[in-house]
Amino acid sequence: MLKTYVAFDLETTGLSETKDHIIEIGALKVIDGKVQERFSQFVKPPEPISPLITNLTGITNKMVANARPTEEIIAAFMKFCGENVLIGHNIMFDYKFMKIYAKEYGHRFEHSGIDTLKIARKVHKDLESKSLGALCEHYQIENQAAHRAYHDALATAKLYHCLGHYFQEKESKLFEPQPLFYRPKKEQRITWKQKEYLQKLSGWYGIELSEDLEMMSRGDASRLIDTILKQYS
Repeated sequence: MLKTYVAFDLETTGLSETKDHIIEIGALKVIDGKVQERFSQFVKPPEPISPLITNLTGITNKMVANARPTEEIIAAFMKFCGENVLIGHNIMFDYKFMKIYAKEYGHRFEHSGIDTLKIARKVHKDLESKSLGALCEHYQIENQAAHRAYHDALATAKLYHCLGHYFQEKESKLFEPQPLFYRPKKEQRITWKQKEYLQKLSGWYGIELSEDLEMMSRGDASRLIDTILKQYS
C-alpha cells in the first residue's frame, strides 16, 4: 500500500462540474504513513448556497463570505498536492471540479489516483450501500463531521487503510494508482430552431427573456423551453 499520498474531498453547490461550484476543499498529506500536513479552506461561490446544500453540509453563505480569493486557494491547493498520488471516495467527482478550477486559473492538475469507492464495489458486493458513510459504519470508522470536506478526506484515508488491510493482497491491482483523466466537454451552442422557438414563446406569452440567446448552450435552451411550457401552457 501507498505510504505517501494526498487524500482529498470537496463540498460543492451541486453535482454538475460545469454548472456548480466548490464551497470547501479538505485534504491531508500522508508521508511515510503519517499525516504531515492538512488543508481546509472555504471557497466563496459566485452564487448563494442553496438551503438544500446547507442542510446537507452545514455550510452557510455566512461561513464562506470571508473566504480568501478563489485564485489564491486553488494555487495553494495545487502546491499542497504537489506530484503526489490522490486518494478519494468516488474520486472522479472531485477530480473533475478541481480540473476545471485549475484550468481556469492557469494550473496543470495531472495526477494518478486511487478510488476507494471502486475498491469497495469490487470487494464489498455484500453491502447494499458503498457510500462513505455506510463503509465507515461497516469498519467502525468515526467521522466527526460527515459532509465536511476535511473530515470526509480523513475518513477516506482511514477507509483506504482498512480496505488495504483486508483486500490488498488478494486484489492488488485495485490498489495500484491509475492516471486520472478528464477533459471538459465543450457546450454546443443553441440551435437556430431553439432560438426561433424561444422568440416565438416570448411573443406568445408576453415573456421578456433576460438571457442572451446567442450565448446559451443547447442544454440551457432546452431547459428554458421546458420551464416556459410547464409554467404557461
